[in-house]
Amino acid sequence: MKHISILVPKANVVLSSVVGPYKIFKSVNDFYLQSGKSEQPFFDINLVGIDKDTVLYDGAFSIHCTAILDDIDKTDLIIIPAVLPHCVLQEVEASYGFIPWIQQQRLVHNAEVASLCFGAFFLAETGLVDHKQCATHWAGIELFKQRYPHIDVKPEKIVTDQDGIYSSGGAYSFLNLILHLIQKYCGREVAIYVSKMFEIEIDRDNQNQFAIFNGQKEHPDTLIQKAQLFIERNVAEKISVEELSGTLAISSRNFIRRFKKATTNTPLEYIQRVKIEAAKNALESSPKTINEVMFSIGYSDTKAFRNLFKRYTGLTPVAYKQKYNRELVSY
Repeated sequence: MKHISILVPKANVVLSSVVGPYKIFKSVNDFYLQSGKSEQPFFDINLVGIDKDTVLYDGAFSIHCTAILDDIDKTDLIIIPAVLPHCVLQEVEASYGFIPWIQQQRLVHNAEVASLCFGAFFLAETGLVDHKQCATHWAGIELFKQRYPHIDVKPEKIVTDQDGIYSSGGAYSFLNLILHLIQKYCGREVAIYVSKMFEIEIDRDNQNQFAIFNGQKEHPDTLIQKAQLFIERNVAEKISVEELSGTLAISSRNFIRRFKKATTNTPLEYIQRVKIEAAKNALESSPKTINEVMFSIGYSDTKAFRNLFKRYTGLTPVAYKQKYNRELVSY
């Protein structure tokens, strides 16, 4: 029997990221018992908190933990659930008591550890993912990069798996990580059964199509903010880094260095991301053809546009339009 500890932070945990894994792991137990594969459950599932009870969403919900940290001497898998994005750093600080416990379970008992969505910030604080791959919600990528530059962030990934350390992308993509773990522990047959029961698309591996690029302006460099504003107001123009730095009366080398420090993107990456976000919006909401959208953001090479679009979204422009255009979806 594999022992699972689903952590329950103090107040701002996302309820679905506790209940979801609990229900899915329990469904595996039910499958084993009902199918005759085993006479006992496969997973021993525990909700583990610093305190026994946690109140959520201004008292609308509460979780009664089955154990507190001191009750668990050894566990095989630790699930770090998502926390609300607007207070992720405060929640990490408020629930810091989990950190040494996670470290001990990993280093002494070789427990595996999986973070869900913004739970990646908890995982990062343990040091266990240093110089390893890690995913989180696309909305938290820039803050994560700035706070943990020594971690190999994978913005596009739904699931990462490296040396018994796992992470998932944003929101309900944690379901794919749980399926991944079930397949690893129980085999493909059980994972497919669970995917059908919960209607989860199995083997989904890219979250880029869901990302919304809003720019990174929460920094004090006013010159770089001017550059960002210029890029966003001139989406249809072909903007070169040299011309942009010249307009701002700064050397290209210094401009690139300051831009990367302020936004975590190079100027070229930022220009591309702004243009692709504009293309996405046009494909979602207008009757423009692919070529018309391409020309509207300053591109004339169909192949280059297609490759760039797929790099940032995981889909071709045609596939993206078919999936998200309001008029096409309504039929």
